[in-house]
Amino acid sequence: MKIKVDSCVCNPEKIIKGANIRIKSSLLKDKNIQFDCSNSIAYPPFINSHDHLISNWYPKAGFGKIYPNVNIWVEDMKKTDSFLERNKIWINDGSFDLTEKIANQIASLGIYKNLFSGCAVVQDHIPKQKPIYYKDNPINILENYAQHHSLSMGNWWGGESAEEEYTKTNGSVPFIMHLGEGTDELSRECFPKLKELKLLKSNTLLIHGIALTKDQIKACAMAGTSICWCPNSNYYLIGKTLDIDACLEYGVNVVLGTDSTMSGSINLLEELKFAHHKFPHIPMKQIFKMITTNAAKALMLPEEYGAISNNTSNLLLIKKHDPDPFRNLLQVQMEDIELLIHQGTPIYGDVKFLNEFIVNKDDYYFYGNNRFVLGHPENITDSINQRLGYKKDFPFLPF
Repeated sequence: MKIKVDSCVCNPEKIIKGANIRIKSSLLKDKNIQFDCSNSIAYPPFINSHDHLISNWYPKAGFGKIYPNVNIWVEDMKKTDSFLERNKIWINDGSFDLTEKIANQIASLGIYKNLFSGCAVVQDHIPKQKPIYYKDNPINILENYAQHHSLSMGNWWGGESAEEEYTKTNGSVPFIMHLGEGTDELSRECFPKLKELKLLKSNTLLIHGIALTKDQIKACAMAGTSICWCPNSNYYLIGKTLDIDACLEYGVNVVLGTDSTMSGSINLLEELKFAHHKFPHIPMKQIFKMITTNAAKALMLPEEYGAISNNTSNLLLIKKHDPDPFRNLLQVQMEDIELLIHQGTPIYGDVKFLNEFIVNKDDYYFYGNNRFVLGHPENITDSINQRLGYKKDFPFLPF
């Protein structure tokens, strides 16, 4: 399959105008079939570096107040209508076993939240699950990592101490942990403790970092430590976010994450728009890096992620609204995604593309004006509606 596009963003530093992209896939009926998509822009599929798939319920869980640290919100959250509504479907028994049928259905909602916004990879920050949890999903749920919830709360949801979890990485997979998610003394104490435990490493990915000072951010840069920025969630819960300007000044590898919809954006498209709205001086090219090359580096992904060539098995094809491919993302809605291909498999988009692949169409859900998606998210929502006794809407689902 060949697709002629307005431009191909191979990576943040390389854009090919008028590119002809060849899709590599063993599923193609005719490898020479051609599509003229001259009003479309090709991108590498996006990467969401921080989510909690089990917590993608809606609306946000809170009482409209700002917290000095997230620990307080975690307790308040349990009293909110959103949390209590989710409890009608699934109650956490403390095991965090997301392979259990109902839990897995809700986690799958989070997978589709990411898929419908053009993500091929999402990092689900949760205790490591059974291997089956990471298999046979329509997109890549990062499996190779070690995690600790936070130094302020410990690994309360499961797993070993921060030091023991880090040892499991052998320096070859990311070590992921919330840090400094607040503005009070408890939050400020986290970074010194991190250094004391010798966890400021090149494979460490810190989530949030609201409490970090400029000197501490500089130390992260020098150590090669990555930081995940979740501005929507930060402003909603804490009223403040990471010192992003200091991060960029010192060259920290910053990535972007949505957090869950109980505190953050409805998807990654909305998160990057929010980041731009709050920090319009940051070039969109820089924000694009946070969901592609920077994210691939932080999550230690294979080379196939974060960038594409004009001969690729991964593709995100998006309608052009703006001639600048980076600023174009500020206008993109879910329905503007014309095609998402991951590892040669058509995942989501317009049926005219799917018709050129040898697939079992029973494996796909068809909806709207000739749209398709791999899997059956409608069965998940039907099951939830049946259990609730009414129709539940999720704004990250386009049907």
